[in-house]
Amino acid sequence: MTYVVTENCIKCKYMDCVEVCPVDCFYVGENMLVIHPDECIDCGVCEPECPAEAILPDSDDKATPWVELNRTYSTQWPNITRKGQAPDDADEWKDKPGKKDLFDPAPGKP
Repeated sequence: MTYVVTENCIKCKYMDCVEVCPVDCFYVGENMLVIHPDECIDCGVCEPECPAEAILPDSDDKATPWVELNRTYSTQWPNITRKGQAPDDADEWKDKPGKKDLFDPAPGKP
């Protein structure tokens, strides 16, 4: 099992999860984070840290559509090892459903 960042992260990108990750397996895009599945050690410390509840185990059915996206973009985006600044409007986007179409494939800044 590994953990997966899902739709709830889009346009929120709080990055609290990055601070607690013992293996630095998070990668940053323009408007969300992803987890590299081969680097994740399945410790689970990131899951409860996410204010947007965007991190799920890959065994959760809600994570299934996001597994490949995490795998793909974790090899294209820069690694992030420290919590950065969340977007100014993150709280406005936090609980909004249906954000998948807002996903931006551009790399972010670590």
